Amino acid sequence: MFSITVIAVGKLKEAFYRDAAAEYEKRLGAYCSLRVIELPEQRLPDDPSPAQIAQSLEREAVEAEKQIPKGAWVAVFTPEGKPLSSPEFAEQLARVKSGGRSCACFLLGSSFGMAQRLKDRADARISMGKMTFPHHLARIMALEQLYRAESIQAGSRYHK
Repeated sequence: MFSITVIAVGKLKEAFYRDAAAEYEKRLGAYCSLRVIELPEQRLPDDPSPAQIAQSLEREAVEAEKQIPKGAWVAVFTPEGKPLSSPEFAEQLARVKSGGRSCACFLLGSSFGMAQRLKDRADARISMGKMTFPHHLARIMALEQLYRAESIQAGSRYHK
C-alpha cells in the first residue's frame, strides 16, 4: 500500500480543525497508509525581526527533515509553488506511484512559512492559490486534496 506522510508545523488547537483533520485522515485510510506528523511551531515575539524568523524557520526545518521518510517523493505547499487543479494534483500523485516510489511526503510550514532549503530539496512545490489561508486551514485543505486525489484515481464519485 502506498504511504503518505504529512508533516505540518503547528498544533491544531481548535476542535473544528481537529475534527476535520480526523475525518480526512480516516477517509484516506481506505486508499493509503497515512501518517500525519505535527511539529511544534517555534515561539517568536509579537514583532519578530527577519533574523528571528529565519532562525525559527531553520529550527523547524531541522525537525521536519528528521521526519521525512527515506526515499520519499517530497512536495511542499508554498505560495510560490505551482497551482494545480484537483485532477492535475491527482495525476501528479499517480505519476509518483507509477514511477516506482512507495511513499510521498507533503510539508506544510508555520504561519511564517518554511525555510528555503526545504523548498529547494523538494521534488515539487505546490501552491494553494494566491489567497492567504491560516496554516491550520491549509493543513485541512491539503488533507482534503489528498483524499480527492485518491478518490479521482479510484474513479469514485467524490470528485464531481
